[in-house]
Amino acid sequence: MKFKALIFDLDGTIADNGNLWKNATKNLLTERGIEVSDQEIEELDKKLCGIGMFGSCSFLKKTFDLQDPVEKLMLEKKGRASRLYAQNLRFIPGFAQFYKKVVAHNLKTAVATSSARENLLTAKKELKLDRFFGAHIYDIALVGNRAKPDPAIYLYAAEKIGVAPHDCFAIEDSPVGITAAQQAGIFCIGINTAGIPRAIQHADLVINSYDEIDLEKLLKG
Repeated sequence: MKFKALIFDLDGTIADNGNLWKNATKNLLTERGIEVSDQEIEELDKKLCGIGMFGSCSFLKKTFDLQDPVEKLMLEKKGRASRLYAQNLRFIPGFAQFYKKVVAHNLKTAVATSSARENLLTAKKELKLDRFFGAHIYDIALVGNRAKPDPAIYLYAAEKIGVAPHDCFAIEDSPVGITAAQQAGIFCIGINTAGIPRAIQHADLVINSYDEIDLEKLLKG
């Protein structure tokens, strides 16, 4: 067997938080009297994808000539996102069925996320993640808040489940997450749940949905 463990990202990979960040962006702009259409938000979201909170808020400040400091915009956007997080939180389509196959192959599993601790706790409660992963749910607070693309959280998760990184594979939906996994020496599948193919183009394997993963073939190497 080529792999012994699978490490999942959380948001956009397990947890489908819908249009969380798009809505947080739209609300932030609306609060400042800037009205944007749904189509404009879709296009804006594509530009913000993968550039992080500082990058996205810097882009918004410059594009819309916002007077607030970037740091204030970051805090506000994060706060709005946290309040929206639990609304309509659900599993990514196909995750539960795919996870059953993972268990049937006796693979160890874990979660390695850069999500804020409060969001992780919400997801654990609402989605009952403990019944899937037990205690193996890890966030960057455990590694000195070294966020992806730093590989620290992946290295930490692999160590905790007792599997060498090169014997793990990961599933990610963002460019920074894919980079983090690969920098840890982990084979990474990019899942296009955001509908932005370029965001996952440098993954080792690119898919659009869980039902595209041929687990048997993958495990045979």
